[in-house]
Amino acid sequence: MDALTRLHRSLAGGDDEEQPEDSILGDTEGICSLSPVQRVYGFAACLVAGLALMILSLLVFIRPIKFAVMFTFGNILAVGSTAFLMGPSQQLRMMLDPVRVYATAIYGGFVVLALIFALWIHSKVLTLIAIICEICALFWYSLSYIPFARRMVSDLMVKLCDTEL
Repeated sequence: MDALTRLHRSLAGGDDEEQPEDSILGDTEGICSLSPVQRVYGFAACLVAGLALMILSLLVFIRPIKFAVMFTFGNILAVGSTAFLMGPSQQLRMMLDPVRVYATAIYGGFVVLALIFALWIHSKVLTLIAIICEICALFWYSLSYIPFARRMVSDLMVKLCDTEL
């Protein structure tokens, strides 16, 4: 078994044993016949494109509406890039896991709000507020994948913001 297959199985929540046909690999083989190497290439391409859009969005920071659109689409590409590694259904299951369902909903809500404020309402202030909230929600969502990270950040914020001496 090659290293990429082991990586895919560890990200998909499997182990090193052979996967049964009703597993995520069995589900995706009929729909998507990408090899593990092609999946890593797809992941890398989406991640690089998303990061490039987010970095390029800083060039148009003066124009908040263009910034919001570029940053948000880059953000979506970067987050969605992991679907190549573990499959879209497994990623959706992980995003809707009870541990991170609220973070996913808040992040998705701010993505939609940022695009609405930028594309339909054309409000620079509301767009920037939505982008800041989107970044915070993505940070909180990302912490859910690291054991005890949310608790440590929460405790740190309480200590930093504590006004009692």
